Amino acid sequence: MGDWRTDPTFSMCRALDDGADLASFVGGPFDIRAVVAAIQPEKIDEAVLDDVPWENFPHGEKVHDAVRLLCNGGGSARFAMGVLVGICANDSRASAALAVPFLIRIATDPHHPHHTDALRGLAAPARARHFGVASRDELLLHRSGPQHGVLDGYDDYGAEVTGYPAGWSVAAARTAITAAIPMLLPLLYDSDVTTRIDASYALATAADPYRRVRSAFAARFDKERDPVALAGLVLATAESNRAHPHRPDTAWIRALWQDRAQAPEVRLAAAIGWLCLTNEPVPHPLHTTIDALVTEERARAMDTLPWMNAAGCGKPGLLRCVRRMLHPEEPEPCDDP
Repeated sequence: MGDWRTDPTFSMCRALDDGADLASFVGGPFDIRAVVAAIQPEKIDEAVLDDVPWENFPHGEKVHDAVRLLCNGGGSARFAMGVLVGICANDSRASAALAVPFLIRIATDPHHPHHTDALRGLAAPARARHFGVASRDELLLHRSGPQHGVLDGYDDYGAEVTGYPAGWSVAAARTAITAAIPMLLPLLYDSDVTTRIDASYALATAADPYRRVRSAFAARFDKERDPVALAGLVLATAESNRAHPHRPDTAWIRALWQDRAQAPEVRLAAAIGWLCLTNEPVPHPLHTTIDALVTEERARAMDTLPWMNAAGCGKPGLLRCVRRMLHPEEPEPCDDP
């Protein structure tokens, strides 16, 4: 594949860099939101895969090949998902967002050989710059504060490394996941615990102004028995609540870290989630709770949660979150003399 600057969208990105009005491109062939919205996961087949204008977006042909590999059920799913997640990690999500409806179709087909792999990477395009993020200000944050004069709530994400509007990519992926809520909710009750965790991670990115998703998280929480999966539901609820604030949910999360009857993993996830939902000073009981419950072994076990895995960047994410949230003045270990 050639240089991404030969992609058709590069002329749009160059025009934006030269001061063109982003509104002039809304709804056009290079608006990833419009393209993704036209793809219905339940009606996807090979013809739809080939009709999508992959070539209109940076790295589109590479993503098309990866999605075809996944859809056909052959080859290495790990390689194909590595392509998609790697593109997102390199801050270039547009074409990966284009893959989301196809990933939803695969992830919700229990007979597809790659359904667990598709679900695991489904939410990557729906989160911007989340790798290595572990602070109270940024963990679980869907977007920063609104700015005056922007087109919509996603414009303040800035530009991807290619120059493409990052917020458009994120919005496209989240809209696709939101539209697929009825298809994804049953996965919270899958027999495989990893699938249940990954489903909560994907659903946490959906728009949830009426708390449909959070109500489903609460219902599953009452039935879930795996402590790490329970912790995932807490973090998913906190993430959704950060995007759509609801005081009773924040109060519930606070009560969880205070409840000695809860599993340590649940209390720790609740402590992290509550810190992200409030600007209050860290109370002494929370310090005590975290100090008593955090261990290296438990942190590694909780790294199976996608939130913690992304926050850690190769090291236990829980430990990094604790350090960044409770001791922000301390340097990262790699920065120590």
